[in-house]
Amino acid sequence: MTAVKKRRTSISAGDRAFDVVLAVLTILSVLVILYPLVFVASASVSDPMEIFQGNVWLWPKGFNLDAYKQVFRNDDIFTGYKNTLLYTVVGTVVTIVITFSAAYPLSRKKLYGRNKLMSFFLFTMFFSGGMIPTYLIVRQLGLYNTMWAVILVGTVSVYNIIVARTFMQNTIPEELYEAAAMDGCGDIRVFFRVVLPLSAPILAVLVLFYGVNFWNSYFNGLIYLSDRASYPLQLFLREILLNNMADSMIDTAGIDISQYMVSESIKYAVIIVSSVPMLVLYPFLQKFFVKGVMIGAVKG
Repeated sequence: MTAVKKRRTSISAGDRAFDVVLAVLTILSVLVILYPLVFVASASVSDPMEIFQGNVWLWPKGFNLDAYKQVFRNDDIFTGYKNTLLYTVVGTVVTIVITFSAAYPLSRKKLYGRNKLMSFFLFTMFFSGGMIPTYLIVRQLGLYNTMWAVILVGTVSVYNIIVARTFMQNTIPEELYEAAAMDGCGDIRVFFRVVLPLSAPILAVLVLFYGVNFWNSYFNGLIYLSDRASYPLQLFLREILLNNMADSMIDTAGIDISQYMVSESIKYAVIIVSSVPMLVLYPFLQKFFVKGVMIGAVKG
């Protein structure tokens, strides 16, 4: 007790003022980040008239699920969910395998020419062939209108490879590799028995990064898919949103203002429908998030 009292008395007035300011700024930041999400959720279940009149600020007004009914009335939504789930799971597995296959050897000092290899990786962060050459390559490889066009184009992020490599360099001591080698472990066995278990934090972070990227991706599907049966969820939601915006523009010309108000609700419902799965996933990976990013982002 005396030690705690001494510590409390040793804190200066300036430190206490700094702590108060920091707490206030943190609370304000949380409110700024949280409010848009709360507003979108409230607006998606509010009466369209209340939204149209600007009466919805925080809590729902005039509980109404017409927007969700309109969204889920489209059978393509379930097709999109199935396709996006497939693209996300398969794509995340493929990208994680490639990312760690590149990051592990680049983290080992014994790899000859690893700095030159890293330079090649870094070069691709700033320069690329462009969309048209990539499209031509996809056509020539026979990937057009297949799931692999969505998954393989832009599969790996060089930034994530750097983060994973730095994490391995900073958290796994060289002595551990030497001990594993003395026990007769080869590089592949060391990777699966030593490196992967110790890389759980950065693995969880990269799963989240890649998963969110695949879930929200629509551009590859827009460019490389022509069969509606293969469309991801985001393309169907984009289609619903554009169709309702077009209908509302016609209705506001003098036919029916109610459709315009419903289209306002649909915008918010579309955001919730597309965001909920990732919002549900994040809490399970959050405990690894800060540790993985902070250690992996420190230059080693």
